[in-house]
Amino acid sequence: MRGSAKIGTVMLLAGLAGTAGAVDFAHEVVPLLKKHCGECHTGDARQGGFSMNTREDLLAGGDSGTPGLVAGKAAESEIIRRVVSDDPDYRMPSEGKPLPPEAVAVLKRWVDEQAPWEPGFAFQRSSWEPPLRLREVALPPATGGRTNPVDRIVDAYWKERGVDRPPRCDDRTFIRRASLDLVGLLPDPARVETFAADTDPGKRARLVRELLADAVPYAEHWMTFWSDLLRNDYTGTGFITNGRRQITAWLHRSLRDNVPYDRFVRELIAPTDESRGFIDGIVWRGVVNASQTVPIQFAQNVGQTFLGINLKCASCHDSFVDRWKLKETYDLAAIYSKAPLELNRCDKATGVKATPAWLFADLGQVDPAAPPPKRLEQLAAIMTKPENGWLSRNLANRLWHRLMGRGIVHPVDSLRTKPWSEDLLDVLAGDLVSHGWDVKHLLETICTAEAYGAATPPVAVQPRGGDYVFQGPLPRRMTAEQFTDAVWLLTGAAPGKGVVPLERFVAPPVGKALPPPSAKWIWADAAGKPAEAATLAFRKEFKLPAAAFYAGLVAAADDGAVVFLNGRKLLTAKDPQAPQVAPATDSLRGGGNELLVVVTDAGGSAGLRLELRIRLADGADMTVVTDESWQWTDTLPDDKGRFAKDKQPAAWQPAAVVATQAAWAGGEEAFAARLGGITVTGPLPMVRAVLVKSTPLMAALGRPNRDQVVTSRPADLTTLEAIRLANEQSLADELAAGSKRILAARGPAADTIVEWMFAAALARRPTAAEAEAARELLGERPTPESVGDCLWAVVMLPEFQLVR
Repeated sequence: MRGSAKIGTVMLLAGLAGTAGAVDFAHEVVPLLKKHCGECHTGDARQGGFSMNTREDLLAGGDSGTPGLVAGKAAESEIIRRVVSDDPDYRMPSEGKPLPPEAVAVLKRWVDEQAPWEPGFAFQRSSWEPPLRLREVALPPATGGRTNPVDRIVDAYWKERGVDRPPRCDDRTFIRRASLDLVGLLPDPARVETFAADTDPGKRARLVRELLADAVPYAEHWMTFWSDLLRNDYTGTGFITNGRRQITAWLHRSLRDNVPYDRFVRELIAPTDESRGFIDGIVWRGVVNASQTVPIQFAQNVGQTFLGINLKCASCHDSFVDRWKLKETYDLAAIYSKAPLELNRCDKATGVKATPAWLFADLGQVDPAAPPPKRLEQLAAIMTKPENGWLSRNLANRLWHRLMGRGIVHPVDSLRTKPWSEDLLDVLAGDLVSHGWDVKHLLETICTAEAYGAATPPVAVQPRGGDYVFQGPLPRRMTAEQFTDAVWLLTGAAPGKGVVPLERFVAPPVGKALPPPSAKWIWADAAGKPAEAATLAFRKEFKLPAAAFYAGLVAAADDGAVVFLNGRKLLTAKDPQAPQVAPATDSLRGGGNELLVVVTDAGGSAGLRLELRIRLADGADMTVVTDESWQWTDTLPDDKGRFAKDKQPAAWQPAAVVATQAAWAGGEEAFAARLGGITVTGPLPMVRAVLVKSTPLMAALGRPNRDQVVTSRPADLTTLEAIRLANEQSLADELAAGSKRILAARGPAADTIVEWMFAAALARRPTAAEAEAARELLGERPTPESVGDCLWAVVMLPEFQLVR
């Protein structure tokens, strides 16, 4: 353990809870508890004051005050001790036969695996259901100049319940909170100081708008949220066997461009090739339970992700705790299925066939006779109608949960649970719809409310379950990605590139001065007029001094061209007036590279024009263009851009710049515009944790494998996390490398280093006691080792790891 491990040890070991296991809660545990315990301890029944309706109830225990179970410790759990007891006055169930050994084994395994509980599941059936369409809500009058619709509703809510309005959080807390919430990054210390000194009363709203306008950081932060919901990842079950696909490039672009939410949903349900990984689910290897087939996954995932409806229980039988029926799940699944679906009840065929249909026929219905792609288009159109309040409420609730620490409806996967404010939920959902499904607008509405900018209330006084009263935003743990990004930002230890090539920049605004195209039209000769149709291969060999951070390529040809970079096909260009563009980052390598272009001319005039713009990892720019340095041959490669050993070109001839460049002047503006769209300007953005494969530390901090839809990350610190944070080699390496950079940038003065650490990590200055403790760790002459230890102590602080 590090020399400064004593700092933060109490925090690391407090409130431990285990990581979730892979036990089948819905199909193994729920039927068992319902059958043997439900009569006395579910619904309105609370024998001995003990309820099993929710995981919270189960953990709380009954009138004795003893917890119902201790997650991860079956032997110490009251529920296990009672089901195995021989004492008839103590044993559960109290009447009838004891639980059979196989049932006891399931319960023990479940508790030992941390008693995982399906998000949104409760044994008590909800009698409340939101109306299909959003309600018109009359806003209460504004008080104290608080005109935001959120504040108008929340202020009236607090007044009705006699809750004192919480004070505002201080400005330093606000800028750190908003930065982590909206772009996922710690705020720059200089920006914090400027914000704290600003006396403009509108500065908080302005900050929120500025953060939301920062398109790439915004997109890469919210990718964590959406990758969890859309099961998007880079490795894991299904990828090796091609039974699963990622949607990273589509998701990144959609968030960067702030695609309206209704279109976002339509492109996932009736997908393009880029976005279809979500509805295609996972093709599991071997034989699987009928409730895990791809069509049933489709129904489960669409219901949970977009509607806040949990259909997993109703995928095996009619739901025990909700109104959803097995046939409704299968009918929804049949919309996707290419073959007729037979209902399976508890994995046994029923002989009944599903009819493609969606859950709320009042909004319209799909044509069951249409082919699956057409049915998906119809479903996408019906689901995204403004009249479908389930879609807009669900997203509004999920965003509120992410920003405030608890949903208006809780849990977030059970939209039939009564919200603590029906009016607020419908106002936020209506705000989303009325502003063209603009998600950024909805985030701005919430984050510019005084309710969002309030000081966090004492967590200990927050009631649970149906007694919950909103008192302000709750402190929340950083996600694994936020923690990793924060460490990388402090240490400069981010990797050079992510897993998937992405356009991690925003095209410069129209009218911004950019380097003009320098590529020339080339051919085998300066005339550019072959006597007859011809197909030639052109190449350019070049070297890169370092790895590429980003590269984009634009090409045009008369009449057609196929572009290969290092043996990888990038694009096909067919029209000299319509140049094509392709990302090229992942095809480049440090050292030697080769561009190979096969150009076909139909007769008349001929030419090739290409420009490759590269931003290197060190920030330098490099350009490769068509000019007289290119070469050509009439020996052609195969369709993969390779020459067979027995078909190597006998000789490469020098290319020529075509004398009549004006022949293609009509495409000049389009070529320049396409170049503008791939030109990186400004500093390089740091590679974010969401763009790389999960590490053992990220997994320990709660980053899921995403085999299932994930809607809530673990809220409690686990033993594994404590061990990883104290001993993870990758974290130690990042801190060691970062400490050298810190010393080089800040100098050897301990006070300067301490001031910077607290400003960069916590957005504030250290107290006298903190400064003294940090100076003691640094020593009189700070070394890389002592700087690394001090920084580790700071990032272990609860204040650092919380968004509050």
